[in-house]
Amino acid sequence: MAKKKTSKKKVVKKKVVKKAATKKTSKKVSKKKTTKKSSASTRTKSHSRAERDARTAEKLSGLAQNIVDSVFAGSEPEMDVPVRAASNTNWNAKKGILEMGDSVGNRQLFNLGQARKFMQTLIHSKSVDELLEADKTLSLRGMFYKSLHDIEGTKEKTFDDQTESDGILEDLEVSLGSLREELHIFAKKRGTMVGNITVVDNGDEINCRKMGSGGYAIPSICEPDVIQFKNIDAKFILHVEKDTVWQRFNEDRFWEKHNCILTEGSGQPTRGVRRMLHRLNKEHGLPIYCLLDCDPWGHYIYSVIKQGSISLAFESSRLAIPDAKFLGIRAIDYERCDLSDDVKISLNDRDISRAKQIAAYPWFEKDKQWQREIKKMLSNGFKMEVESLITKDISYVTEEYVPARLKAKDWLG
Repeated sequence: MAKKKTSKKKVVKKKVVKKAATKKTSKKVSKKKTTKKSSASTRTKSHSRAERDARTAEKLSGLAQNIVDSVFAGSEPEMDVPVRAASNTNWNAKKGILEMGDSVGNRQLFNLGQARKFMQTLIHSKSVDELLEADKTLSLRGMFYKSLHDIEGTKEKTFDDQTESDGILEDLEVSLGSLREELHIFAKKRGTMVGNITVVDNGDEINCRKMGSGGYAIPSICEPDVIQFKNIDAKFILHVEKDTVWQRFNEDRFWEKHNCILTEGSGQPTRGVRRMLHRLNKEHGLPIYCLLDCDPWGHYIYSVIKQGSISLAFESSRLAIPDAKFLGIRAIDYERCDLSDDVKISLNDRDISRAKQIAAYPWFEKDKQWQREIKKMLSNGFKMEVESLITKDISYVTEEYVPARLKAKDWLG
C-alpha cells in the first residue's frame, strides 16, 4: 500500500551511519556515558533486557541523528509518525486481528501546525533516554510531570494535560517500533488474578492459589523478562468484566473447584491484563472464556480482547487473542434463566447506535451467531449486567450459570 502523507514534501529515509571525525558537514549525536548507579538502585539486569534496552537506545539515537543530519544538510528537521486512526487500521482475516496500515504523517519543525508535537516528541525521547540510562521506570503520569515545564520565553507549557502527553508517547512507540514497556514506561495497575498458577514477578515467586480475598494485582509490564510462569495446573482462564463479579467467584473458590485461573479487568482491560491473557493463551495453550455484560460495551470489551483495538492496532500481535470465547451474559438469558423484569436496563440512543457500529465490524459482520446476538439484544430493547443473575441466587452465576455454559460449550466465538 502506498504511504499517505499529511505534507506534500517527500521524506527521504536516512540511514544512520558513522561519519569520520573530520567531517564538517554533519555532527554526530554523542552517546551519554553510563553513570554508576547508587546501591539503592543497583539491580542485576538480565541479558535479554540489556539487549532490549540497547536496541531501544540505538533507535532513539537514530531518531536524533536523522534530525541532526537534516540540519547540517540545510534541510528542514522532520520525522515520520505512523497514523493511529481507523482509516489506517486493517482487518487481517487470516490472522484474526487488527493491524496498523502503512499511512504515515510527516511532522516538521518549521510547520506551525506541527512544531508543538515535534517539540513534545523530542522532549519525551530525552526522558526515555534518561530512563534507559538509569535503568528505571516511570508511570504515564510521571512522564507527564517529568516533561512538563514552561517553554523558555513564553508562558506556554510543554503539555496541556496528561492526555496530550500519553498521545505523544504512543506516537513515539510506533515511530520507534518499540513497545511502551521497552521505553521503561508503565500504566496504572488495574486487574486481578487468582488460581492454579505460580507467577515469578521480578524474581519473587507468587503462589496465586494463596492470595486471600484480594488476589494478585496484575502489573502493567508483563513481559517475559519481568513475569515468568511456573506450576500451571489450570485448564482454562475465566476472565470477568468487573471486580465485584470477580469477588463472587473468588469467594466461592470457583477457580479451585473448576481448576482454572480467574482474572478481571475492571471494565476495559489494560494492556497489562491483555498481555497476561495473551501470553498464557499463546505460551501455555490456556483457553480464554469471557464473562461480560450483555450490552454494547461488554461486546466491545470482548472485541478488543479478541481482535485488538484501533488505537493499539500496532500491538495486536502481542495483545489480541483470536480464539477467545464470549461465555455470556447473553440476550437470550432473560428467558432462558427466567429472570425478572427488575434486571432490565433500557437501551438508550447511544447504546443502539453503538450496537449497530459493533455489528458492522468486519469480524462480526459475517458471523451469524454474533449478528443474531446483537439483533436479539436490540429487539429486547434492554441490556443486562452479569450481576443480574444474583436475582436468582447469590451464587447462581458460579454454581449454575457458568458451569452449565462450559459443559455445553455454549459460547460465542
